[in-house]
Amino acid sequence: MPDTRIAFKAGRAFRREGTNFVDPSPTKGAVELVNGDDDLLHFQWRNRVTNETEEDLILFPSDASFNKVAQSAWGRTYVLKFSSSDQRHFFWMQNADASRDAEFVMNVNKLLADPSDDPVWLPAVGSSEPTASGSNTQRELTQTERDGIQNFVNSLMLPGGAAGSNEHDVALSDILTPANLTPLFTSRPDLITALFPHLPPDLPSPPSAETLQQIIASPQFRAAVRNLDQAFRTGLLGGLVRGLGLPEEAGTSVEAFLRAIQEQAGKEGEGGESMDTD
Repeated sequence: MPDTRIAFKAGRAFRREGTNFVDPSPTKGAVELVNGDDDLLHFQWRNRVTNETEEDLILFPSDASFNKVAQSAWGRTYVLKFSSSDQRHFFWMQNADASRDAEFVMNVNKLLADPSDDPVWLPAVGSSEPTASGSNTQRELTQTERDGIQNFVNSLMLPGGAAGSNEHDVALSDILTPANLTPLFTSRPDLITALFPHLPPDLPSPPSAETLQQIIASPQFRAAVRNLDQAFRTGLLGGLVRGLGLPEEAGTSVEAFLRAIQEQAGKEGEGGESMDTD
């Protein structure tokens, strides 16, 4: 199964015929570096409107580089160049915040040099360790599962705001800790039933609080939480949050996700109706 190593929002740009000028296309997109089923590294461009992969380039170690176009008047245009040919593929960053551009470019070039290398991410604010990227399998959630997961997230909320008074310090690795989760599984057995379908199928059945306590204390769980933190920082979790009945903007950061969950819970508590929209 393909494994996404890096993903970030980026549009394509095209050289104007007969000139050195490059014009950006307004189409919303994402650059994704993927380990394919062929065990090769693929540099892909995905259309975020149609969700179709429209460009798929196979990369060999040290054959390509991803660098800023120095002549770009805007400053956020990048080119993928190959040493074995004169191919040039241009992209422009579509994240509103440019603060992480250099971090994405650094990790792209790490993988272009050595596809077996692991991307290293700067820690999120409020976190004390770097993380490595990972991939997640997405599917549409049932209404029962959606309500259960929403209740679970609501249980993590603190009065006065999303997960604390200083929402900009939020990281999932600081929230989904054994100290926070264990009391929830003990006091809210309904959460166990809602979460269990999303856990590995080889776990003991029926589900129990003890089983989940072992899971959340494991290094694998901590690594998965750090990967999800990183996925939120890429801003590419729109499909997952839509499955929860949340606006796509909720997939742009942990803070936005928790805030959207809290707002949705408030509306439903007032008797409002939540609907999925694209």
